[in-house]
Amino acid sequence: MLQPAPKPQRRSVNTSIDSQLIEDAKALGINISRAAEAGIAKAIAAEKTRRWQEENKEAIKSSNAYVKRNGLPLAKHRLF
Repeated sequence: MLQPAPKPQRRSVNTSIDSQLIEDAKALGINISRAAEAGIAKAIAAEKTRRWQEENKEAIKSSNAYVKRNGLPLAKHRLF
């Protein structure tokens, strides 16, 4: 049986957020902490992706050039 994932530890922080956003979120019943958490998680994922692409751009460029010159490896075995 699968074990449930442990609850993440939460820490209180102070932040400044546009007051209109806070009012709108409250009026719509949006959990501000969870929405902020989701936004931060999305920003982290985007930055990690950007950094990975930057760190690996030469390898990606080289791979793309290889495919352009030689086609996809094993392309003859593709069924589509």
